[in-house]
Amino acid sequence: MRQDQKTEVQDTASPGVPETLADLSRGVAGAEPPQPVMNPLAMDPELVQEFLMEAREHLSSIEGLMIEIDNGGAAEESVHGVFRSFHTIKGLAGFLDFAVIQEVAHEVETLLDRVRTSELTLNPARVDAVLHAGDYISSWLRYVENPASGPPPAHEALVGEVRRAMLAAAPGAEADQPPAGEQAPLEAGSLGEASSPAPPGPRADAPAAHTEASAVKVATAKLEYLVDMVGELVIAQSMLEHNPDLAAARTPRLQRDVSQLGRVTAEVQKTAMAMRMVPIGQLFRRMNRLVRDLARKSGKQADLEMSGEDVELDRTLVEQLGDPLVHMIRNSMDHGLELPAERKAAGKSETGRLFLRASHQAGQIVVEVSDDGRGLDRKRILDKAVARGLVAPGTPLSDHEIYHLIFQPGFSTAERVTDVSGRGVGMDVVRKQVEKLRGRIDISSRAGQGSTFLLKLPLTLAIIEGLVVTAAGERYIVPIFAVREMIKPSPDAIFTVEGRGEMALVRERLIPVSRLTRKLGLEERSGALTDGLMIVGESEGRDFCLLVDEMVGKQEVVIKSLGPAFSRVRGISGGAILGDGRVGLILDVGMLLAVGPARAA
Repeated sequence: MRQDQKTEVQDTASPGVPETLADLSRGVAGAEPPQPVMNPLAMDPELVQEFLMEAREHLSSIEGLMIEIDNGGAAEESVHGVFRSFHTIKGLAGFLDFAVIQEVAHEVETLLDRVRTSELTLNPARVDAVLHAGDYISSWLRYVENPASGPPPAHEALVGEVRRAMLAAAPGAEADQPPAGEQAPLEAGSLGEASSPAPPGPRADAPAAHTEASAVKVATAKLEYLVDMVGELVIAQSMLEHNPDLAAARTPRLQRDVSQLGRVTAEVQKTAMAMRMVPIGQLFRRMNRLVRDLARKSGKQADLEMSGEDVELDRTLVEQLGDPLVHMIRNSMDHGLELPAERKAAGKSETGRLFLRASHQAGQIVVEVSDDGRGLDRKRILDKAVARGLVAPGTPLSDHEIYHLIFQPGFSTAERVTDVSGRGVGMDVVRKQVEKLRGRIDISSRAGQGSTFLLKLPLTLAIIEGLVVTAAGERYIVPIFAVREMIKPSPDAIFTVEGRGEMALVRERLIPVSRLTRKLGLEERSGALTDGLMIVGESEGRDFCLLVDEMVGKQEVVIKSLGPAFSRVRGISGGAILGDGRVGLILDVGMLLAVGPARAA
């Protein structure tokens, strides 16, 4: 463990940790009645939490390196890296008397050591055994952190898999090697060198030592509190700057001091936000394992290509994007990519291609998930929607409208239910989660050439840049990413279309008009569209015109939750304290346009 590094950890241990440590120290959960843990170090909550964090870092590295090896990457050095990670996990587990983790890590370390010395090669069965061991250790870490989740199954089956992988050699090639398990006995609690030899040559991770030593781990709760306080500081500075009493007493020196305060506050805010930002590459790399497993299970061949891995976005966004990406990759593998024979008959390479890309676009993060498979079947989706009563027969729909039907709850075009897809829950989860993150999804597809899903998300969930507008005397904030332009409508550009309400002609296109006052049930001050301002933008793939009374200005605001009492209010995503101290509600434009007009109070 990094004894030379001052590390901040959570203030309290996970509930139930002592009982879990007792189970781990016995070697096999449930093998005998719980016994007291004799090692006092294993009862230290801070040491346990640090072990969990460090072990998870190593497991993440292990999975990435093993996928690289499986894809034909730089195998030799990657094997050394995986070996060192398991060796470290074994040492840490022994230090705390976590016997199960220690034994599993030791068995895998033995396998990898024989690979390093060229006694074995990393065939698919051995790669699987190493990955399964990482998964198993990860399940124990979850149990240590949350005993309510229940202990993982006994580890003998996994140890047997690792040992069988070591013994499954070509005839005569490795027959003289000692069977797995006949190694020098473990020294529980030892942090010294193991019986395995050190990797030949210089350590590849040596340059990283300086980088790690300069980093400090901070508990998430403390970081979130710091960001919240910086947000309060920004609000206080803005209120001070707009204070009328200060404006009346303004002198050149006071003006200079207030400007300096504004610059310092902006820098502090920028730095605090940067602390929340992490590269999206760590999320992308997790998809490598998913593609590999799904390809082997389905009999398909697939390569995952990634770009934009260094693009940074809010840590919370990265965490919550995991499930949507998993569902979309599974959907592409099951519905998009064809079997090798089918691809060959269509003149394609037998190996399908999946793409994960991230980029900045107009103040947003755009995550692209695409494939070169068969594409979305327009007719099949529409027929399924008609059969389920989602669409009336004969209704004219655009490609965009048809493609978005796949996000309906329970919708699926699969002929049968498998453990990959078929129950119609995946894409519905994707849409709900992306909307929760204040993002949206666009779809494009070409028959026989593949499909592309674009997830457009804000850079951070803590701050939003928006237009401050008024409606019926109240102030509202429209997120700037949804806005294309603002216009003052002229009488000759306003039309009333029977059955479709009010329309505005904008750049030779008729776009439906929604009045903000009517959507929110507010009293209108004027019935004429020409008396207000129109915000022209795009949401959920559709153009819109939102009529407001006037625009106050553009402002970057700190988002405040409205609490559980207002969590079900559709069309409002939060609130913000404006520079003059007034509260403005932040509009969820997509949700607002989807609901009907509210009644005025």
